[in-house]
Amino acid sequence: MSDLAAITQKITAAVGENSGLGKIVKLDFGDDGKILINAANVPNVVSNEDGPADTTVVVSIDNLKALAQGQLDPMMAFMQGKLKIMGDMGIAQKLVPLLKG
Repeated sequence: MSDLAAITQKITAAVGENSGLGKIVKLDFGDDGKILINAANVPNVVSNEDGPADTTVVVSIDNLKALAQGQLDPMMAFMQGKLKIMGDMGIAQKLVPLLKG
């Protein structure tokens, strides 16, 4: 299973039917693919499609793994340019607990 597939599966399980995000969030891994979390509707849908989002988080898969494992602090990653957020920062902050584990 690819890293993208494994991460997509983990996020799908974390998001569940209703994550409470209420928005569309995209994780953009560049050449490694994308994960689109459509939490604007219930049930929430997680896919590897590309599309418009309220918030886009640009991060490498390696840095996402480090964030999820607590080895990389989200604020430090943002300040160091390892994590870029376009759109609503509040939504991105709500996403962090879903990525843990």
